[in-house]
Amino acid sequence: MDRLAADKYRKFMMRQSDTIKHTDDDLSKSERTRSGILAAAARLFRHEGYYATTMRDIAQESGIEAGSIYYHFQSKEQILSEVLDLGVRQMYERVCEIVRPTKDNPKDFRETFALLIETHLTYLLTESDFTSANIRNYPMLSDEARAPHRELRASYAGVWTSFLSEAKRAGDLRSDISVTVIRQFILSAMNWTVEWYDVDRYPVSILAERMSKLILDGMCSRRIVDTKGLKPDRSFSTDIPESINKAAKTRAEILRAAARMLRDNGYKATTLRQIAEEADMKAGSVYYHFKSKEAIVDEVLHAGLNDLLLGVNAAAQEFQAPYDHHARIATAIWAHLDYLFKASEFTSANIRSYGMLPNHFRKRHGGIRHQYGKLWDRILREAQGDDAIRSDIKIVPLRQVMLGALNWTVEWFDPNKADVEGYLSLPEFSGMLIKLLLEGICDRRDTACAEPNEAR
Repeated sequence: MDRLAADKYRKFMMRQSDTIKHTDDDLSKSERTRSGILAAAARLFRHEGYYATTMRDIAQESGIEAGSIYYHFQSKEQILSEVLDLGVRQMYERVCEIVRPTKDNPKDFRETFALLIETHLTYLLTESDFTSANIRNYPMLSDEARAPHRELRASYAGVWTSFLSEAKRAGDLRSDISVTVIRQFILSAMNWTVEWYDVDRYPVSILAERMSKLILDGMCSRRIVDTKGLKPDRSFSTDIPESINKAAKTRAEILRAAARMLRDNGYKATTLRQIAEEADMKAGSVYYHFKSKEAIVDEVLHAGLNDLLLGVNAAAQEFQAPYDHHARIATAIWAHLDYLFKASEFTSANIRSYGMLPNHFRKRHGGIRHQYGKLWDRILREAQGDDAIRSDIKIVPLRQVMLGALNWTVEWFDPNKADVEGYLSLPEFSGMLIKLLLEGICDRRDTACAEPNEAR
């Protein structure tokens, strides 16, 4: 190659090198921007909800021009899909790392269980907006939006199932309740913490320790509790009275239709038109009874909490001092689940939509939620005062974990499938949850599992 040709070749290669470097820089910047968009979307989905968040909101949160976001993502649905995937995948991979070594080298069951609890709660509450966004939004999504993520969620549940099944074979886990129910009970108690736990007040490690002990050992003393027949003799009902006039009856039907829509679709995705269609009336006719969608939702939310408060209070008042505390607690739990699944569409609507409600709705109904919490605190404190509940448990966290485990059941238990082979009826299901909350998930015949009284 002559000198002129060599110079030309060298300059060509230098230009190519600069082009490659520039492309790498652009790619790095592009990937950083893309990651920033996903992180911003996860924060917004976590705190505001998927349906309440727009592409403009995400762009503004990530610090880019609104139109620029479409260079990285075609739609909000695509962003949601990636956020949901990351939310479970990060946690799944970490939990796999914890469980995998125990198959060949079994560790202490309680130690591994506590680590799994802390890992799940850490991702959910502090480590990952992606995990919180997934947990809070997934229940309200359409089947089409859920479909791509079912396999990964099933894999995560499978890791827990494998771990708990091995514990049952080793005699660490109680044998009278299925691993599936136990796993769902554990995950329910943890997932509901996104609705109540204040990470600024207490570190997640404290919550994890308390929750782990409660789930393992239950709230009661070490002896096995006889929970047979611990249920109210009556069912609860909030049917519309036949005696009310036509206008009041129509109004009540609108509220019940709205409750069903809120329960199934959430606040943001529920429209007045949908409520009218569900109530089998014209959209314009709704305004004869209510000024706005907000007014309807306001009444639904109040009715849901009021039904629950009155119903559980009535169930507790069936007992006279000196109380059979275990029976009293079990009956109150039974009433809570009855309202959640059968007696009141308003209650299930309130529980399912609460996490995605605008703050002004939450504040307006904070008072009655506080009353309900105080009712349970009184029931549990009186039991603890008579030594029916372990003295090493703090009442408020106990109540929050317990109600969380109960409330999250609306996301996975279907009482309408009771006639299908292998599915539980509501009474059977309620009895199992009562035993898990009172006694814990451990086999109490195994002295290595639960020694709460001797540890004082």
